[in-house]
Amino acid sequence: MNDTITIKGFVATDITSGTTPGGVATAEFRIASNSRRRDKDGQWVDGHTNWFTVQGYRHLAGNMGCSIRKGQPVIVVGTLRIRSWERDGRVYYSHTIDADAVGHDLTLGTANFTRSSKKPLLSLVEPEPPLDTSSQAGPGGPFDEPEDNDDPGDGGDPAAAYVEDANGDLLALDLETGELADSPV
Repeated sequence: MNDTITIKGFVATDITSGTTPGGVATAEFRIASNSRRRDKDGQWVDGHTNWFTVQGYRHLAGNMGCSIRKGQPVIVVGTLRIRSWERDGRVYYSHTIDADAVGHDLTLGTANFTRSSKKPLLSLVEPEPPLDTSSQAGPGGPFDEPEDNDDPGDGGDPAAAYVEDANGDLLALDLETGELADSPV
């Protein structure tokens, strides 16, 4: 059974990521979706909880890994797949959503959106032009050593990538994960 479905719920597990045998990036998490209603006394009560596994592929998988955390409210749109199997005389079911879109539920909080590039992260770091040794001769040899105050950030790795925040400060970027290296999140 394949149907398009929209689920609103909370991320119940940490994001797990990997690759398919063909090398396609994947990420998945479990989502808990339940309804709330008022009982006859006017008190809020939780209804039945539905559990789904959410799978994302390619760029969506990378963005899920960088953006979604356990406990956050999310909205998922994708294709529902229900599978069944039998073991020891009992029938089991799995409910998986192949996600087309995953985002934070903004009725419960705020989020900051950053557009990702279609280029791989390493291609965003522009290589420096080749040095012309004839015009760059310094007092100690063909090249001047950088001064201590020439390092970007707080003495960070000069080979790392840096991004500028809204205040104009440079923040180190982890080239493996695409996350800010000193981010408290």
